[in-house]
Amino acid sequence: MNQVRLLLDCDTGIDDALALVYLCALDRVLIEAITSTPGNVDVEQVAANNRALLTLCGEPDIPVLIGAREPLDIPLVTTPETHGPQGIGYATLPDPVSPVPMDLDAIDYWIEAARGNPSELTVLLTAPLTNFALALRREPRLPWLLRRVVIMGGAFYYQGNTTPTAEWNTHVDPHAAKEVLAAYTAAAEQGLDSSKLPIICSLDTTERFEMQPDFLTKLSIEAGCAEPEIVQASDPVGTLSKSSNPLVRYLSDALRFYFEFHRKYDQGYIAHVHDYFAAGVAAGTLEYQTRPATVDVETDSPLLFGTTVADFRGLWGKPANAQVVVANDPEAGFAELVQRVGALARKLNENS
Repeated sequence: MNQVRLLLDCDTGIDDALALVYLCALDRVLIEAITSTPGNVDVEQVAANNRALLTLCGEPDIPVLIGAREPLDIPLVTTPETHGPQGIGYATLPDPVSPVPMDLDAIDYWIEAARGNPSELTVLLTAPLTNFALALRREPRLPWLLRRVVIMGGAFYYQGNTTPTAEWNTHVDPHAAKEVLAAYTAAAEQGLDSSKLPIICSLDTTERFEMQPDFLTKLSIEAGCAEPEIVQASDPVGTLSKSSNPLVRYLSDALRFYFEFHRKYDQGYIAHVHDYFAAGVAAGTLEYQTRPATVDVETDSPLLFGTTVADFRGLWGKPANAQVVVANDPEAGFAELVQRVGALARKLNENS
C-alpha cells in the first residue's frame, strides 16, 4: 500500500482522540502535522490534548498548530457534557514533551505544505471546518493542490445529534462548512476531477460505528494485558481503569465517559466513534461506498440552522461538489481498530 501523507485537523474530543491513536498505529500513514480547531473544547485545550496524545503514542515530534480560535461568524459553543471539561472524558494524559504548540499559524502551514507538495497530501477534517474555510480564502487553488479531503460532518437522511437535523461539527460553524462546499462547487464548475472532491462521512454512516464496552476487553487482550479490561453498564459512574497498559487505561477512561453520555440521552451504553471511521477512509484502510452529490448548508433559518442538504439528483442544476459515503462495514472496522491499536498499545508498553 502507498504511504498516506496526512494533515489532520481536529477538535479533540474523545472520538477525535481515538482516530488520532489509530492513525499513529498505522505504518502506512505519515502524519505531517495536526492542526487544532475549537469545537468540543477551546482551541488551546485541543492543542494540549493533541500534544499529550502524541506523547502517549510515542510521536512527540509531530507538529501541533493552532489556527482559528472561534467560528467565522458566531460564538463558539463547546460540549463538556459530551466529552468532559477537557475533552477526554475521565482520562488523564501525560505531560507533553513539547510544552507549547509550534509558533506558526495553521492556515499558513497548510497552504505552504500544499503548494510545496502538490497532489501529495490528504486532509482529514474531524472538526468544524473553520480552518479549512480560512485556508481556502487565502489559497483558492487548494482543491487542485490536495490529493484528497475527508470530512466528518453533516446528516442527510438521519437525525442530527445537536438539533433534530444538524450534526455537531457543522452546527458549530455552519458558515465555514457552507464556504468550503461553495469553494468545491466553484472548483467543480472549473473542471476539478471528481477524485478530488471531498469525501463526506455524515451521521448516516458514522453512527453505524456503534462501539460496545466489550471493545475494551478485546483491545486489552490484543494489547497483551495481564488482566482483561472489563467495562460494564452496571459499574458506578466515573469508575476508572486499573489497567497496567497506559494506552488501554487512557482509552478506557475516555470511552467510559462517552458510554455514560450516550446512555444519559437514551441511546444505550454505547459510543458512536464517528471520527475513527473518517480516519479509516483517509488512511485507505476501511471499506466504504460513495455517491456524488451537491451539498449545501443552511445558515439563515433558526429552525434548520446548520442542517446539511444533499442534492443527489441534480435538481439544483449544479455539479457535484462532494462524494457522500452511503455504505460501510462497522464489523470489519472494529476488528481493524482492535488489531492496530492493540498492537500499538503492546509495543508502547514493551518499550516503556
